[in-house]
This record gives sequence, structure tokens and C-alpha cells, in this order.
Amino acid sequence: MLSIRDLTKTYANGVRAIAGVSLQIPTGLFGLLGPNGAGKSSLMRTIATLQEPDSGSIDFNGLNVLVEKDALRRQLGYLPQDFGVYPKVSAEDLLTHFAVLKGLTQRAQRREVVDALLHKVNLWDARKRKLGTYSGGMRQRFGIAQALIGDPKLVIVDEPTAGLDPEERNRFLNLLSEIGEKVVVILSTHIVEDVTDLCAHMAIINRGQVLLTGEPHTTIQALAGQVWRKQLDKSELAEHQSRYQILSTRLVGGRPLIHVFSESAPGDGFVAVEPDLEDVYFQRLRQHARAA
Repeated sequence: MLSIRDLTKTYANGVRAIAGVSLQIPTGLFGLLGPNGAGKSSLMRTIATLQEPDSGSIDFNGLNVLVEKDALRRQLGYLPQDFGVYPKVSAEDLLTHFAVLKGLTQRAQRREVVDALLHKVNLWDARKRKLGTYSGGMRQRFGIAQALIGDPKLVIVDEPTAGLDPEERNRFLNLLSEIGEKVVVILSTHIVEDVTDLCAHMAIINRGQVLLTGEPHTTIQALAGQVWRKQLDKSELAEHQSRYQILSTRLVGGRPLIHVFSESAPGDGFVAVEPDLEDVYFQRLRQHARAA
């Protein structure tokens, strides 16, 4: 269990990135949803002991993370949103180097771990190639491999499917599901579908604040009968924006298709639609914006 209580962080430029965040994160996949700039990466860096919070506490299985940083790092696998590699070093050599840093000093054990990870992320055939020749998706898969060295008990992945093609994305998400059966995995993303498909628990965060926590399917059920859909002409969009609580708008066949939130049937050509996590996500963001 990862327990976060009343965590705050304000940067020198005055931006309050984390504003009193409290979360209870059990074993399994935990989705952290939010738009760009919501504070997800700041929260991930703080949990990973890469920056100090202004106040609050983080406990991981009885470990005071903010005090016993080295002990947490020995149990941590971390894939940040942006990471660098040595372009003239092969994937195999750099992964071996990371394994040494993680404490795998026995050659045979280290080789077994590195080989298994290269197979897991589908880089075995390219293991001798220099990392500077890798595509963006291949580099992302290498980042995943390094995060899994040392059998971590806490895995943090920040926007992990960025740059992956559909096949690579599916392979990575399947791998995360396997890992999440035994350890705490935090998946920070703005891709709602990933959280719906994978995560048993989730939170929505914006402007450094937690807007909602719970099980994805439970939060979806709570919106049942309150989401309505209508396709209209572009010329009608502004009027509907002023009259209704629009959750989302997308163009279908060149015409806007809107979802609105309403506790009762709005009429006017709207039809009821089964909500999904995207509707939950946008409803909370819109509600938070109105309150602000």
C-alpha cells in the first residue's frame, strides 16, 4: 500500500503543482488521469524522491519515503515522461550497466535478467544496436525495460504509451497488467482508455488537486442516465454551448457530435447514451472549472 497524505508542492515561480493531495494506492494498477499541467508529473517525481514536497507524508508498506529515500529507491522502478540515453551505447550494454547499479553484481544472474527484459519488451533482435539509432517507440520500450530491473515493488510510469504504435502499446499494457498482479503500479496518463481497460482504481487530478477517486466502472455507473448525445450543424454549436453543460465535442463526418451532462432528459433531439470514463473525466474537469 502506498499512502499519500496532504502532499503540497509550490515551485519557486509560484506555481502550486500539488495542492493537498491524499491518496491510498493498493497493489495493482492505479490510473492517475489528468490534462497536461495537472500536476501528475510533479506528484510522480515527488513519490520517486526526485524532489521534496513542502509538506505532507508518503508511506510505502511502513516505509517513510521522505526520510528513507534510498530504501524506497531500491524498490522503485520509474519511467519518466522524458528520459535520455547514451546514443553510442547498445541497449544490451546500457541495460547491463543499469542492472549493476541496481545491485545485480553476479554476472550470470545479471545476464539472465537483462536477456529476459529484452525479450519482454521485444528488443532482443535489436539488442546490439546503438540506442541513437532507435526509433521513438523503441526508446520507450528500452525505458520500460530499465524501469523493471531489480524486481521493483513500486512501479511508476509517466505517460508510458507516448510514441508507441498500436501493437507496441498493446504489448506494453499487457506487460503492465502482468506486473500489476503483484506490485503497486501507478500509470500516469491522459489517455482515458488505458485506465478504463487496465486499472482497478483511479484518481482524476487537475491543478494539483484530486477531483475524484474510485473504481473506474463504479464512477461510470454513477453517471448512468445523465449523459446525452446529439449531432448538429456547426452553426448550432455556439448556441448549444451556452444552453447545455457540454462534456465533449468531436467532429463526425464534418459535423459536431456532442455529449452533454443533464440529470433529466434535455429534449431538443438529444438521445441517452451509455456513459464511459471519458464522460466522467470531462464532467469532473468541467465541474472543477466552474467552481474555480
